[in-house]
Amino acid sequence: MLKEGTVLKVPGNIDEYYPARGRVVLHVDMNAFYCSVHEAEEPEKYRNRPTAVAGSVELRKGVIVTCSYTARKRGISTGMTVSQGLKKCPDLIVIQPNFHLYRRYSRAFMDIAYGYTPLLQAVSIDECYLDITGSKQFGTPLDIAQEIQSRIAHELGLPCSIGIAPNKLLAKMASDMKKPNGITVLRIRDVPALLWDKPCNELFGIGSKTAEKLKRMRIFTIGQLAAADERQLVEKFGVTGHWMKQAAHGLDDSPVMEDREKNKSIGHTTTLPQDIRNLDEIQRVFLNLADQVTRRLRRQKMMAQTVQITIRTPDMKTITRSQTLETVIDRAEEVYREACKLYQRHWNGEKPVRLLGITLQNLVMKEESALQLDLFDYEEQPRKESLTKTMDLLRDKFGENAVLTAGMLTNDPSALIRNHKIRGTSLQTDFLRKPQDES
Repeated sequence: MLKEGTVLKVPGNIDEYYPARGRVVLHVDMNAFYCSVHEAEEPEKYRNRPTAVAGSVELRKGVIVTCSYTARKRGISTGMTVSQGLKKCPDLIVIQPNFHLYRRYSRAFMDIAYGYTPLLQAVSIDECYLDITGSKQFGTPLDIAQEIQSRIAHELGLPCSIGIAPNKLLAKMASDMKKPNGITVLRIRDVPALLWDKPCNELFGIGSKTAEKLKRMRIFTIGQLAAADERQLVEKFGVTGHWMKQAAHGLDDSPVMEDREKNKSIGHTTTLPQDIRNLDEIQRVFLNLADQVTRRLRRQKMMAQTVQITIRTPDMKTITRSQTLETVIDRAEEVYREACKLYQRHWNGEKPVRLLGITLQNLVMKEESALQLDLFDYEEQPRKESLTKTMDLLRDKFGENAVLTAGMLTNDPSALIRNHKIRGTSLQTDFLRKPQDES
């Protein structure tokens, strides 16, 4: 089991730090990514063992690309040759790289992060920036970071560190402060106390050669760089001199560039607190999953034509089953109904279940989709769409729990009535048909 994420915070209230119009940026940094992926794939083989990924295992001349934290405690570090590593740690397990596997896990963790904001900038296979300024519906910045970290750990078995800051520079530096499994908040007002006594090469963006040039100018620390004459810095380094002065004060206005392709699928899984086999309980979980994935689908203004369910047993056997529909959908009741039908069609209810998931595939932009309304449903379609939009707006304003389905609150997930409790007001509407009801 992964240790719970450690939160490193400087004093003060995190909410008071982020001004109403200020930015909030996360930097998600996967810890010992390649080794962690192999451990997630084969935990019985690699968990808590000293491992390293290197290019040439056979010749022992390959360079270690990354190593596990267990190996680091044994003196192994990136850049060593395999032979050097084996001398320091004879039981070091050297693994041949598998970039297809790494890319698959990279897409998976970024898919999780992408569910909280479309402003995601991938800077390498194992790290990305997120601008969550407009993601208040998911909670505070700390809530979002903890949820992302928890989901990556439980759904993928990978550790990560996350930095929370008002800009990309400080978010990147914050994510490096506590590894593995750390969450660090770094605010501009705390830069003097936390960073100014550190050498210049610890400021992200300043390499060893630039640090040597600064030393020749009698500038040894980030604090001295912050106090340096900007004109001298510009004369020596050009426009980079201006950037270094700003960065030493924790200032950075570079945007999080949305460079990610539109999702080809949107999914969510949940590991259950205990194994279940009762159909009512299964349906209740599917109802929550359907609600979550369709919220994300609508937020990206997309619709789906294929519904896939994931089932994992206590012995870690995983199966997926999917159904492609005649029309595209984006409402929870439709996804829920298809998920329940798939489950009852393909799964023996006597077997216990450890994990359940719903993934929506064959996605298209809503404005590009020619929605073919059901012959018996076309009169109700505008009303249902208006109601869904209203509920989404209420949740955006008051939080995810502002609108709950009856099935989420009771043991009857296939209830025909959805009771909405909104700030003391009750709104009742038709919502779910029973999975077997095709009329």
